[in-house]
Amino acid sequence: MTIKIIWDFRGEDGYQTAKHHAIHLKEFCDKNQLDYQIVDAEKLNDFHTIAYIVTKKQNVVIIRDALKPHRAEVVV
Repeated sequence: MTIKIIWDFRGEDGYQTAKHHAIHLKEFCDKNQLDYQIVDAEKLNDFHTIAYIVTKKQNVVIIRDALKPHRAEVVV
């Protein structure tokens, strides 16, 4: 099972903040040798952007406990 772990960023600077956060998410995964499919940022509208990791279910607890994401969803 694949899970998308999401952090929300709001406001005019949200996209830049989310892109920067995605860099740190990649670093965390690499440092902890966690497999991931995608780490990126996505602008939903002018005032809401997300940074996210798409990873296997077995990595979710490690990422959740260390990085406190806002939400997650199953990727179909």
